[in-house]
Amino acid sequence: MSEELHHVRLHVNGVAHDVAVPPRRLLSDALRHELGLTGTHVGCEHGVCGACTVLVDGRPMRSCLMFAVSAVDCEITTVEGLTNADDSLGPVQQAFLECHGLQCGFCTPGFMTTITAGLEENPSPTEDEARDMIAGNLCRCTGYQNIVKSVLRAAELRDAETTRAQP
Repeated sequence: MSEELHHVRLHVNGVAHDVAVPPRRLLSDALRHELGLTGTHVGCEHGVCGACTVLVDGRPMRSCLMFAVSAVDCEITTVEGLTNADDSLGPVQQAFLECHGLQCGFCTPGFMTTITAGLEENPSPTEDEARDMIAGNLCRCTGYQNIVKSVLRAAELRDAETTRAQP
């Protein structure tokens, strides 16, 4: 007996996708398996590690704790959607590159989406505020110092973009 499928429209990275998913399909699995967006990683499957963090209507959410059917009519942003309009690296991505904020890379997408949302709320964080911003995400490879540097550098890059965009 096959499981009933629900036809849902997911708005991911500015593009609408029509998918058929079982009612209990996790958003993380729908992103990875139905849409092929493998940047969203699944680590603990309990919402603890933060590797699966995506933005749902601009807020960081653990996609391993959310059903895909719950994301209908929401704007979802994955790490793939953090690039600039010209497909160049976005400020958070560029900062991770410049500051060596990535090690093995498994946790990196979750950090990047979390930081993107955090910088929307606090565009000029102090080092302590940067640490608070990433406190819910776990990395097994680093001592977090380069990730904190990446937060601060991303804030600088965003500020420079904003300054350039002003007439």
